[in-house]
Amino acid sequence: MSRMVARLIPFYEFDINDFFCSDGAPAAVATQRQDGFFRLAHLYQDKFARGRQMTAQASEKISDLQFTEAYRVPFQYSRLVREHLGTGAFVQSAAGVTVTDLDGNVFYDLTGSYGVNIFGNDFYKECIARAEGRAHALGPVLGPYHPVIVDNVNRLCAISGLDEVSFHMSGTEAVMQAVRLARYHTRRSHLVRFAGAYHGWWGDVQPGVGNPISPHETYTLADMSERTLRVLRTRRDIACVLVNPLQGLHPNGNAPADSALVDSSRTGHFDRAAYTAWLQSLRQVCTERNIVLIFDEVFVGFRLAAGGAQEYFGVRADMVTYGKSLAGGLPVGAVCGRKDLMRRFREDRPVDVCFARGTFNSHPYVMTAMDEFLNRLDDPLFRSIYDGLDDTWNERARRLNDMLNLRLEQLALSWVGTGRLIFSLNYTDADFAEVAKRFVTAAEKMKQDGWWWRDTSLTNKSIRRQILKEMLTRRRQR
Repeated sequence: MSRMVARLIPFYEFDINDFFCSDGAPAAVATQRQDGFFRLAHLYQDKFARGRQMTAQASEKISDLQFTEAYRVPFQYSRLVREHLGTGAFVQSAAGVTVTDLDGNVFYDLTGSYGVNIFGNDFYKECIARAEGRAHALGPVLGPYHPVIVDNVNRLCAISGLDEVSFHMSGTEAVMQAVRLARYHTRRSHLVRFAGAYHGWWGDVQPGVGNPISPHETYTLADMSERTLRVLRTRRDIACVLVNPLQGLHPNGNAPADSALVDSSRTGHFDRAAYTAWLQSLRQVCTERNIVLIFDEVFVGFRLAAGGAQEYFGVRADMVTYGKSLAGGLPVGAVCGRKDLMRRFREDRPVDVCFARGTFNSHPYVMTAMDEFLNRLDDPLFRSIYDGLDDTWNERARRLNDMLNLRLEQLALSWVGTGRLIFSLNYTDADFAEVAKRFVTAAEKMKQDGWWWRDTSLTNKSIRRQILKEMLTRRRQR
């Protein structure tokens, strides 16, 4: 359905005459906004000159950059923002909780390297530097293992509470292998994923927009639903259930994206007890029906607790996938599973195998960097970073929202934001206080430039109706 709808949505954009009053703002407010916009644009030209120039050159030949630049903001506003408020896609150094761009501008890092950066950039620099020294003697020899892999496997089995491990080059690959093994051993065809959950860009776990071919052996069901449990109890073709514990923040909602900016309906709420109870119910039904329960901890693994989501929620899976941070900043994917699920062949059927390969799986540099990461995770002093973690970040979110409420007339941030806030855990209270101060300062300047004006009659529903009307009008004009 979403793919069909995507084909029907026409491209349109607001030119300079409509951009600043697309929400019905009066002419005086639109002029105020336009003046502020171009004042900021002139600042960007001076502040990000080198970065903007290199980004423009690189985007001509880097398709990833073309895509991300085009979708930084809702498409109706994209062209003017790209032309006038472009910064740069390049940074040259990192230290503490900051990064520095080509023009010497220092920024607080709020993106967390897509979730890789849990413990701070300096932590990963040290892991990689020490790993390089340890792997240098062997170098990039592939096929035979570096001996450090034995320690890595033992510790991953201890962390996951499972029997065996296989290594891959990304989280997406790890999920692919876990699902393939589940299908192989259960002799069933279908996987279950939950609405809105992200499990990488493999076709079978991405049934909507972005995948040109619809998967035919995937069920997308509702999170935290009794109807879902009934489906699991009655169908005979379900091999596995994939759970991304990040969905506890927004059950049945897509990962936050910039499209969330079109209205204010997006909220962030996390009920740990309710989500724990849901996972316990899933565990029970999967056990009863011999369905493989897979926790996709590529993102949340080592962020919630040293033992990941299994430890945090107190629920054990049959298989767990890890990635991102596990290799100390280098590319990696890993599958941990029960012994009976990890075997890739049948002794009584020698040609019936479950194939999986990867040239760079278990690369010596990745394995030594992983060992450095796990060594630090073993240190009780280091593990103290998890003590009171929820309370610390909930309090920081509360303080920021209080500042925004006090200074900006009931403007508050959902903790999910637009999907761009992924703080590393090495942020001190002083670091966070400075970030909060900058948020409020920026929001105040936006208020001064008229961006907080709103028509009091507008509701989220009426905004969405207005956008639908715009789309229908553009389709008729084509």
